[in-house]
Amino acid sequence: MGKYFGTDGFRGESNVDLNPTHAYLIGSYFGQLAANQNELEPKIVIGQDTRQSGDMYVNALAAGVTAAGADAYVLGIIPTPGVAFVTKDYGFCFGIMVSASHNPYMDNGIKVLNCDGEKLSDDVIDKCEAYIDAGAENAVLAKHEHIGTSRGFKAAHIRYIDHLKSSVNHSFKGIKIALDCSNGSASAIAGGLFRDLGADVHVFHNDPNGTNINRDCGSTHIESLCKKVVDGGFDIGFAYDGDADRCLAVDSRGQEVSGDQLMFLCARRLQREGRLANNTLVTTVMSNFGLYKVLDECGIAYVKTDVGDRFVFENMAANGHCLGGEQSGHIIFSEFAQTGDGMLTSLLVVDSLLELGEKFVDAVDKMVVYPQLLINVTVGDKQAVMDDADIVDAIAKAEEMLEGDGRVLVRPSGTEPYIRVMAEASTDELCERACNVVIDVMKDKGHAK
Repeated sequence: MGKYFGTDGFRGESNVDLNPTHAYLIGSYFGQLAANQNELEPKIVIGQDTRQSGDMYVNALAAGVTAAGADAYVLGIIPTPGVAFVTKDYGFCFGIMVSASHNPYMDNGIKVLNCDGEKLSDDVIDKCEAYIDAGAENAVLAKHEHIGTSRGFKAAHIRYIDHLKSSVNHSFKGIKIALDCSNGSASAIAGGLFRDLGADVHVFHNDPNGTNINRDCGSTHIESLCKKVVDGGFDIGFAYDGDADRCLAVDSRGQEVSGDQLMFLCARRLQREGRLANNTLVTTVMSNFGLYKVLDECGIAYVKTDVGDRFVFENMAANGHCLGGEQSGHIIFSEFAQTGDGMLTSLLVVDSLLELGEKFVDAVDKMVVYPQLLINVTVGDKQAVMDDADIVDAIAKAEEMLEGDGRVLVRPSGTEPYIRVMAEASTDELCERACNVVIDVMKDKGHAK
């Protein structure tokens, strides 16, 4: 975590935490890097979601890129994974996405990707932050013919859409699908994509006006899609977040389906086809205990990483795994993408159902989701809590109480003064009892405020 950049870019309230000068300097920093390297043409591609402040940041970024001596290619509204795809496919030095993902419209953010469409190393981010702190008066300015140009590049959308279609092996004819586009980046693409594949598609929350992105819709407010799926008699529903890099689903009963359940479905399909690399699924420590139980039953190995799709991808890349993701719906299929892609996930879920010959409700029921309780405990010193031997003993006692049919996870928040105490067990009552075993010791030892 840097001064400006967190685990998913530079994000904050527009013109409060993040302003156009920040964007100009970020564009300038990566523009001069592009202009000074020899492997690729000095060009950077920029995309955005549907927030009202998006144009402001895109223009500032393009000004910084071109002033530093590189060319800016502006995609307009596109999902974050679309920027990642275009960056690698067209040979750009960097890709930049203007989005605050699932945050409300007042916020915005800047994500920068390397030439392979992957997140940047901490070293590069540290140097960019130092460049920002040096101020605009010290920014690089190209001269004469070395000044860059800016141009629209919406034609790249077609290649991205064709890439998504190429991931599918079956016609979707006869499947009734509801899509909640969160009034975000998926709004202009998702409906047509599924229709082209033959599905009977009904699209909701696909009328962005700059201020309604993520408002009571999308993957963070999936309850509206649950109702629409039941009322409309849909076979399946998908809900994307603002920049469409993740999705969750709803079955025909109107029940929410997590990223864990979607990953298990796709893992079973890949295992059956002999395409699940290393017979392994990469998860984070927050995946549900029920996922691990059913993976064991199916003979599928798994890895647990820290929370964050960055850590999932790093593990996949280092070990040659092909499928991984998060409970929240960030799922990475390395055969097709280097980052989570909500629309790709939804396509491959439907394609997997067709390959396995299963209805979605039946596939979902193959994994029992364990009740989960997460309690944030405010503490004075997070590290002192994690180092306390009595806390370690309390965690062991809580897990012993669950008798192997659940788990307890205690971890510090990366950004807030919290220790997160989470328990999963067969009943809500057991979850509460397990959490309290740990929290009571935290209170007795004076850690909890």
